[in-house]
Amino acid sequence: MGPGDLSRALAPLPHRDDPRLLVGRESFDDAGVFLVSDDLALVQTVDFFAPIVDDPYTFGRIAATNALSDVYAMGGEPLTALNIVGFPAGTAPLEILTEILRGGQDAVHDAGALIVGGHSILDEEIKYGLAVTGRANPRRLLTNATAKPGDRLVLTKPVGTGLLSTAAKSGAVPEAAYGAMIASMATLNRDASRSALAVGATCATDITGFGLLGHASHIARASNVSLEIRARDVPVLPGAREAWRGGARTGGAERNARYLEPLVAWGSSSDEDRALLVDPQTSGGLLVALPVAAARDYIAQVTGAVEIGAVIARGTHAITLA
Repeated sequence: MGPGDLSRALAPLPHRDDPRLLVGRESFDDAGVFLVSDDLALVQTVDFFAPIVDDPYTFGRIAATNALSDVYAMGGEPLTALNIVGFPAGTAPLEILTEILRGGQDAVHDAGALIVGGHSILDEEIKYGLAVTGRANPRRLLTNATAKPGDRLVLTKPVGTGLLSTAAKSGAVPEAAYGAMIASMATLNRDASRSALAVGATCATDITGFGLLGHASHIARASNVSLEIRARDVPVLPGAREAWRGGARTGGAERNARYLEPLVAWGSSSDEDRALLVDPQTSGGLLVALPVAAARDYIAQVTGAVEIGAVIARGTHAITLA
């Protein structure tokens, strides 16, 4: 669902305060955080979707990596995961499901966590993902609510997975570009999260279905700040611009753009840049807000990390494109 529809669906639900709930749904953060003791908090999230690539193993690995990312975005470490499966048993070979589950299990094991069960339903369309529980130090969390004016914005993975995966369905993506997309989506955000904590960061989000600007707007709202983002500095996956020029479009990008229209001062950004900035991402990178010196240290530690903008005092728009 797009962020606008989701916000409207959630709006009528009553809010319940509990001092143990450190992070709930109100801030549109990446996962919930529940206080267990002075030095232990549980991080909980869930994510699943239909295949975006043809190979079952690769799909399972990407879907699991995407779900695990929400725990890393909060500064946590995954502990356990539950499989979530929709599968057309009887019409699709069960070997496909085995390979999907194998890919997910390998990603979870690489994260140092365990698959402890799951739930399946019959579905006409294959769907797979995880419900993940992690742990974090409640005094060393990453949330989207602590950005401060003067902080620099650092992105750890390039954007463009939505456009590329759409174009790939018609065979319009070169092999090298397709491989770069798969490698990006299958890379855990573990090191990027650990390095953020190591340099003292407290504010981060991961870039997934709402696109770079959608998730950035949640930082702006939760932190009561505005963000300046330099479109020219946002890293882009090889072939993503060519995919857009070739006609690749997604419904998710259209929903994201409608939601963002009143929140963003678009400036002189091109239609192509706008498309990339609202492109729904699968297993995207972390967007981290850090003081200047910490940002330099962070970029030096994290392969592929790029400074793309800065946090400023709250203005008339949540985000300004430079």
